[in-house]
Amino acid sequence: MMSAQNWPNLVEMFFDQAETCGERPFLWAKVDGKYQALSWREVAAQVTQLARGLQALGVKAGDRVVLVSENRPQWLIADMAIMAAGGVTVPAYITNTVNDHRHIVEHSQAVGMIISTPKLAERALQAAHLSELTHFAVMMDDLDLQQSLNVDVINWQAALNRATKSEANIRQDAKRFKKTDTACIIYTSGTGGTPKGVMQSHAAVLHNLFGATQVLKQLGLSEEVFLSFLPLSHSYEHTAGQFWPISLGAQIYYAEGADQLLANMAEVKPTLMMAVPRLYEMMLSRISRGVVKQGGNKQKLFDKTVALGSKAYHSPADMTLMDKLQNVVLERLVRKKVRERFGGRLKAFVSGGAPLNPDVGLFFTALGVCILQGYGQTESGPVVCVNVPENIKMNAVGPIFPHTEVRIADDGEILVKGDLVMNGYWRDEDTTHATIIDGWLHTGDIGVFDADGHLRITDRKKDIIVNSGGDNIAPQRVEGILTLAPEIAQAMVYGDKRSHLVGLLVPDADWLKDWARANAKAQTLAELSDDNDLHRALGDAVSQVNSHLSNIEKVRKFIIASEPFSIDNAQMTPTLKVRRHVLKTVYGEALEALYG
Repeated sequence: MMSAQNWPNLVEMFFDQAETCGERPFLWAKVDGKYQALSWREVAAQVTQLARGLQALGVKAGDRVVLVSENRPQWLIADMAIMAAGGVTVPAYITNTVNDHRHIVEHSQAVGMIISTPKLAERALQAAHLSELTHFAVMMDDLDLQQSLNVDVINWQAALNRATKSEANIRQDAKRFKKTDTACIIYTSGTGGTPKGVMQSHAAVLHNLFGATQVLKQLGLSEEVFLSFLPLSHSYEHTAGQFWPISLGAQIYYAEGADQLLANMAEVKPTLMMAVPRLYEMMLSRISRGVVKQGGNKQKLFDKTVALGSKAYHSPADMTLMDKLQNVVLERLVRKKVRERFGGRLKAFVSGGAPLNPDVGLFFTALGVCILQGYGQTESGPVVCVNVPENIKMNAVGPIFPHTEVRIADDGEILVKGDLVMNGYWRDEDTTHATIIDGWLHTGDIGVFDADGHLRITDRKKDIIVNSGGDNIAPQRVEGILTLAPEIAQAMVYGDKRSHLVGLLVPDADWLKDWARANAKAQTLAELSDDNDLHRALGDAVSQVNSHLSNIEKVRKFIIASEPFSIDNAQMTPTLKVRRHVLKTVYGEALEALYG
């Protein structure tokens, strides 16, 4: 297998792997309730045909095409076809509003769109209709269009049939693309405001693929099976969940959705999977609640497994002979069953997108499930570093990827240099020049190196709370500890330039349901957010959390949100990160009132 660093671009990599893998299964999706596969050869044929069709629709070198779709085989086919046609893919989240789509379409100056379903087309086509430059939209699924639009809407097969250039020419054209060319423009998910278009080069993604393969060789990479769950419009899944499998000649299964994820894992039996910390937090909560409901000897065995697994991680030298014997037994009785819930073949979860609470990582490690936390951002390909299997550190994000320079600035900011650094922000030279200085990407994250050269992230530079006493407080650490309490699902702490922290809390839905029933209360959070009894119950949980925090980190008062933070209410990004600026707009006055 060719090393990722030797391919000249992503299109060449794809066609080379398709030629090598031929009739082997590649992309799997549910059809009539059963997973069915497209072979590498079939996918390559569709990529070639669609690329020729896009050229017939007028796509020229460097033209932007917006891609709006849930994860499915056609996502990858469309992405590769846009690049093979000489264009630049602009992925968009399926949760985008009409205004979100309009911003991306107009800002990227897209000439066309590729859209999956009629439901997604309702918003996406409105944006295309309002754009002066967008002149076509390709629909993956059939659309019964009732009104006249300013864009030419054609179905998938019609786009394939528009092909005018030979397959050989498309394949030959791919050799002309340079590593430094922009492969895609990925708009950041907007945790702090209007999304910016990050220009990722072929070199940035190839750099990441080489680094991931080198670091994770310890897992024994062979016939890999990926389960794609995170949105492909996010750079993390785009690079690690799509292009990395391509580089490995692996198979990709597409999950049916969050509610079917565990069922899909049991069915697919993935060997590698990308996920964000929020998913692990939800799985921890679900597993813990299930164990408590079972009670009795099963709960005792589970608790003993976690305790011994934690001891083996923290102080293996202190493990007694009895501890080791019990651990062997618990490996069969408990850990094997936990791994079977994830399919039984999982070599590792790879965690990214936000900091992973060390206690969450330790919980799964103690249960025999490997979680490798990494770090990066869209502007860096997106991965800078990741933990290695032989030396996992719960409070660190691992050693730096090969061919990458990282240094810590005087103010603690992490600076990154190398092929992984973006080409810049699309149509935003001022922000580009403020972010990349002398070749160094200023990440906006604060971190330190430990004695082993592993990077530790302390917080986002712009998110750090500086209290009135001048102390720096990392809100994500406090929030992570709060949400480990079984009563609390989500949290945001607040207190910049104030004497102490206050918080905004969302109760755990299952816990709230049980509490409301036991106390003869209303069932909805909107009705309960001002309830004094609920406030006292959560206050007990916050007091327990405070006992584990330093004095400046303690949450002195809190309010209860009227609804969970979600993508739909714009209080979370599509990758489940809190949008602090939105929450401050909604709850700012109530949070300020806590200081009265």
